[in-house]
Amino acid sequence: MSDEAVSRPWPGPDGLTAGFWAAAAAHRLVIQRCADCTEFRHYPQPRCPNCLSESWTWTEVSGRGTVYTFTVTHQAFHPFWRDRVPYAVATIELEEGVRVVSDLPAGDEARVAIGSPVEVFFEEVSFEEVSFDDAARRTLTMPRFRLTLP
Repeated sequence: MSDEAVSRPWPGPDGLTAGFWAAAAAHRLVIQRCADCTEFRHYPQPRCPNCLSESWTWTEVSGRGTVYTFTVTHQAFHPFWRDRVPYAVATIELEEGVRVVSDLPAGDEARVAIGSPVEVFFEEVSFEEVSFDDAARRTLTMPRFRLTLP
């Protein structure tokens, strides 16, 4: 591998996820909620997996939860993370009952445990998006979670 800086993989916001990313830019965490059966769902989907409704809204959630499960990664799956191992990736169960996935900040991998309390925070992340025509630098606000243990 070269010593050249490698950009974080672009998560690919699209029409279905635009509301999620717009809320994150305003430092708000929103989750899709079915307008018919009121079930939360994440990752965003065009149809409710519970009742198959196509009606949904973005609903702001608390941003607090607990670690449902986690793994500590010791081998980078992408060059961006090669200097960041080990790091923890956790499935977070929000107070509202829906689960989301987040990598945890450096240092949390040594303290994380199932049931650990967490809270959302927002991080401005730069990405290099490369196309056939050009390369563009883009910034996105990423909701991430951190432990709230003392």
